[in-house]
Amino acid sequence: MENLVLQALSGLASASSLFLVASGLTVIFGVSRVVNFAHGSFYMLGAYLAYTLVTQLPRGHLGFWGGVVGAALLVGLIGLAVEVLLLRRIYRAPELFQLLATFGVVLIVQELTQMVWGAQDLLGPRAPGLRGSTEILGLRFPLYELFLIGVGPVVLGLLLLLFHRTRWGTLVRAATQDREMVGALGVNQRMLFTSIFFLGSLLAGLGGALQLPRESVNLHMDLSIITEAFVVVVVGGLGSLTGAALAALLIGEMHAFGILIAPKITLVLVFLVMALVLVVRPHGLLGKPEAAARGGQGSAEPMIGPAPGPLRWLALTALGLAVVVPPFLGDYALSVLTELATAVLFAASLHLIMGPGGMASFGHAAYFGLGAYGAALAAQWLGAPMLVGLALAPLAAGVFGLVFGYFCVRLSGVYAAMLTLAFAQIAWSVAFQWVEVTGGDNGILGVWPDAWAAPKLVFYYLALALCLGATLLLRRVVHAPFGYALRAQRDSALRAEAIGINAFRIRWLGFALAAAAAGIAGGLFAYGKGSVFPTFMGIPRSVDALLMVLLGGVQTLSGPIIGALAFTGLQEQLVRLTDLWRLILGAVIVALVLFFPQGLAGAARARWEARHGDA
Repeated sequence: MENLVLQALSGLASASSLFLVASGLTVIFGVSRVVNFAHGSFYMLGAYLAYTLVTQLPRGHLGFWGGVVGAALLVGLIGLAVEVLLLRRIYRAPELFQLLATFGVVLIVQELTQMVWGAQDLLGPRAPGLRGSTEILGLRFPLYELFLIGVGPVVLGLLLLLFHRTRWGTLVRAATQDREMVGALGVNQRMLFTSIFFLGSLLAGLGGALQLPRESVNLHMDLSIITEAFVVVVVGGLGSLTGAALAALLIGEMHAFGILIAPKITLVLVFLVMALVLVVRPHGLLGKPEAAARGGQGSAEPMIGPAPGPLRWLALTALGLAVVVPPFLGDYALSVLTELATAVLFAASLHLIMGPGGMASFGHAAYFGLGAYGAALAAQWLGAPMLVGLALAPLAAGVFGLVFGYFCVRLSGVYAAMLTLAFAQIAWSVAFQWVEVTGGDNGILGVWPDAWAAPKLVFYYLALALCLGATLLLRRVVHAPFGYALRAQRDSALRAEAIGINAFRIRWLGFALAAAAAGIAGGLFAYGKGSVFPTFMGIPRSVDALLMVLLGGVQTLSGPIIGALAFTGLQEQLVRLTDLWRLILGAVIVALVLFFPQGLAGAARARWEARHGDA
């Protein structure tokens, strides 16, 4: 019984820390609608800045707590600068394009942090006055953990007072409900957004600074916390502080007791909870449906027309080079070209549901990985030849796409995107922990092409043919009646239903088709690498796919192709040329966001239409 009490108290301490970060993310998204992927970077900066201040200031209460508060304020100012210099310029861009901008900030912050503090873990001092432990039911419990338990409720109470007892808080709540009306009443939305971003960043920095006595400060803190913070915000309900507090409490206790009850599923427990909550309550525990756009259904996305003549000639030239040049290249270059081909198909498959389908996915790598595992397991357990494995890859991914998509397409916006992430993490966890079948973290080795396709050049041409064929098939689907129905439900589900289109079925089939196409790319990638690992379906690979689509442009068919070539090629070259590749890649992404808010292909199309007219 005593152990259960201590475990519950540990869960409360973790929940309190998680709430500090999630509350900042909640207030930022609630007002600005920015999916701030850099929020985890602010958390990490809070920890690093607190380490520097606390170790440099005189020892004692003033030095430690002054360092913690100072770090939080500095992070708030950094967040303010990011909002003013970057995000303020792209508020009118699509919401997911803002995700691309904040991911660029993540890369820049991570590289700069490593340059300033180094790659080694840093151990901070203990909090003065809270270094010991206290006795609870005959067992010792750390005083600092007990202090953290009280921090969360205090911050929640202060935030509720701020939002419900001040004029500024009233304006923030009004902007959360209807930004357009707040602007029409003469409220300075720019200042409102900047102030809320400062507050949210400060809370993230405070959450990181308070971890100094609990854990080492390292460069992996940002990505480890941002995922759980997103889960808390979505489970609690977007924009709901009390919902975030309830979700943090639920997830903190689930983590604490999950280690005792079901240790094998602790890696994915939080995502199981999120999936269950979103299936039962599509808007989170205390969330509300987002208000409909004024003026009816809102404006439809632009039609996807045929590519301009110069772009067609450019595509044919690139294809000709891809066919003619490879025989004169070495094995390494052929491997890179093969990866580029699979990246193009991977991005094109995600584009089908993001562009024409209007459904964002944060877990599309699940189907890439499932295709890879389908081919690898066929080779390992059935002794199947390569062509059979490549046929089973889209089948495996498509079947899981049908199962997962049945639930995902019932939601919309960030809720749907986060549910795709939950299912992807569940699939990743199974691959990681089902060692007897998947090999776990050791993966499946020896997945090599058949003898006839073993030469790098032959396999490259096979990959090029399959990826090009599948990409052209997806393009044909977009211009087919199914594609028009897919775009119709995206622009106005009610009107689509009124003319006899089953919007749910169309979205569901589109989701499964995109999953099957990603499975082809995954199968080819597995044979190209000769092995399969759980990382094939990890969060970083899903983020890569999102970046490819957004970088190229969502509302053009050539966007994912250009985005995949640009992102994969640039990343590969930067990794080879410099250790500062994250900094340069992040700066390039931010620059592209500022100067090409429609993506590379979207900007090219806009310039062409401006010169030659819509005709």
